[in-house]
Amino acid sequence: MTERNGSSKGTLVALAAAVVVAGGAIAWQRLASDANALDHVVEISMPPLSGAAATGQALFSENCSSCHGENAVGGAGGPPLVHNIYEPNHHGDVAFHRAVQIGVMPHHWKFGAMPPVPHVRPDEVESIIAFVRTLQRANGIY
Repeated sequence: MTERNGSSKGTLVALAAAVVVAGGAIAWQRLASDANALDHVVEISMPPLSGAAATGQALFSENCSSCHGENAVGGAGGPPLVHNIYEPNHHGDVAFHRAVQIGVMPHHWKFGAMPPVPHVRPDEVESIIAFVRTLQRANGIY
């Protein structure tokens, strides 16, 4: 009987140790993925803004920054728009309009799909584009 209880205790200790190790591995993996979650965020030089670009900054902050980060540097929910992928010869202005109108399926980044943003009017999208293009030019994207 003692052997059996000793064996059961040993099994429980081994099982508890396995649970602790597995839990630690899961926690480590989550910490590592959280640390990498914002690896795509870029540093930018902020140019002076005026006209449509200044208006676009306010509109971007209100409608886009929750995913794409303040000043389009990238965020937890979306990629940076101050990136060569979004330069005008690859993603022209019409791509920004379409993204706002109908959304975007993921194809360059490991984020989920971008939903449409129907409350943003086409003239507001133009101002947002002016802001993003000003940032891109100031940061050597094109």
